[in-house]
Amino acid sequence: MEKYKIMTQEKFEERDFQLIIGNLLRYGVWISLSVAFMGGIIYLLNHGNELENYSTFYENDTNIFKVIINIYNGVVQGQGESIILLGIILLFITPILRLLISLIVFYFEKDYLYVFITMIVILIIGTSIFFGFSH
Repeated sequence: MEKYKIMTQEKFEERDFQLIIGNLLRYGVWISLSVAFMGGIIYLLNHGNELENYSTFYENDTNIFKVIINIYNGVVQGQGESIILLGIILLFITPILRLLISLIVFYFEKDYLYVFITMIVILIIGTSIFFGFSH
């Protein structure tokens, strides 16, 4: 009888983990889409009548910290394009949060192979983010 309770409890914890991850991904996508949509509405209200010149490409800052500061300042000022970029950042952060939660759960389950694999994936993502901006 005691074995059955332990097995049921382990499966319940795994089910809880899957529910948390599923909700994180679901709500993360909905929140990021909502933020980007609101930013799009604000952008169109402020710049809807302007014509955009697509013949020339302007590259913005490539320093990740300056980009984040510029987005933050734009969101505080209510700039639509910054709010859209915030929505995109939230969309990128959602699966990264999933990886961090997975890392914590694997660690507490003492599943060190998956801890190692998850850490490698996080390291690859972090490296590509920070070195991808420094060209």
